Amino acid sequence: MKNRAATVQDVARAAGVSTATVSRAINEPDKVSEETRQRVADAIAATRYTLNEAARSLRMNRSRMLLVTVPDIGNPYFSLLLAGMEETASQQGYNLLIANTNCDPHVEHRLYDYVRSNRADGILILDGTLPSLGEQSDTALPPVVVVSERIEGAELPTVCVDNAAALASATQHLLQLGHQRIGHLCGPLANVLTKERLAGFRQAMTNADLPVADSWVYSGDFSMDAGAAAARQWLAQTERPTAITCANDELAFGFIDEVRRHGIRVPEQVSVVGFDDIQFAARFYPALTTIHQPRKEIGRQAAALLLDLINQPGKVKKQEIVLGTELVIRESTAAPSS
Repeated sequence: MKNRAATVQDVARAAGVSTATVSRAINEPDKVSEETRQRVADAIAATRYTLNEAARSLRMNRSRMLLVTVPDIGNPYFSLLLAGMEETASQQGYNLLIANTNCDPHVEHRLYDYVRSNRADGILILDGTLPSLGEQSDTALPPVVVVSERIEGAELPTVCVDNAAALASATQHLLQLGHQRIGHLCGPLANVLTKERLAGFRQAMTNADLPVADSWVYSGDFSMDAGAAAARQWLAQTERPTAITCANDELAFGFIDEVRRHGIRVPEQVSVVGFDDIQFAARFYPALTTIHQPRKEIGRQAAALLLDLINQPGKVKKQEIVLGTELVIRESTAAPSS
C-alpha cells in the first residue's frame, strides 16, 4: 500500500469484516456494535484510509454545507460566532454557507433555493428570523438551530445567553458605584435582544426601588450612529442620567465618542456600560466596561447541536443551551461625581 491510497477493501481486511460493515460503521455507526466500530476505526488508522467526502455526500444525499443567516456580516459581533461554527463544522467535514440577510432583498428566494436543491443540510439562524418558504410550503426546512437571538413563539433548539440577567448585572454594578439616575440605550424596539436587555435593566432598577424616567430610555439600532444620536439627546436634557447601560458595544462607542466631542469626560461625568465585549472594547478609550459573551463557544455549541440533529435525526432532544456571561469592569465606569 506504499504506492497507492488505501481502499475500503483494505480497511475491511484489516478489521476482519465485510466492506458493507465498514460502510455502515462510517455512514450509519448506530447500526453496528461498539466493538465493531472500534475495530473499523483502528483499521482506518492503521491503513491510513482517507474517506472520500464528496462520494460519501452523494451516497447520503448530503451537501456537507450548513447555511448561516447573518443580519449584518459587517458587524464585528458575529466574527467569533462564525469562527466557532466553522471550527466545529470543519472537524466533521462540513463547510459554512453565509447568507447576509439584512443587506440582500432577494434573500428569501435564495434561502428557498438552497433548501429545495439540498445545498444546505441544516440552518444556523443568527438574525432571529425563521426563513419563510412562502408559497413553497411543500418543501420542509432541514434541521434548524437558533443562535444568540431567540425567535419568539418558535420552539426550536437554541443556543444563547441570559440577556436579562446579564444587563441586570451591569445595572447592579452601576448601582453599587452609587449611581441612582441610570438610563438605558436600546437596540431596535421590536428585536428580542432589545426586549430582554431592557427588561433586565428595568428589573434591576425596580429591585433598587429607583425610578426610570421615560426620557432616560433611548431608542437605537445597535449602531455607533444610533449611540451618537442618543448622546445628543442626553446632552440636551436638563436632568441627565449619570450612567448609561447600552444594548451593545457599538452603541456605547458611539455614545462615548459623541459626548467626548462636546467636552464630557467618561467616566468622570457619565459612566457607560456596553454589551458583547467585541474585540475593540478593551482597546477603546476609555476601555469599555461591558458584558462578555462567550461568542466563539456559542458558535461551537450551536454547530455541534445542529450536526447532532442532522446525523441523529429523531434522537436529539430539542433544547435550549444557555451559556454564562461575565461583567468585565474596565475604565468607562466610576462613582458619580459629587
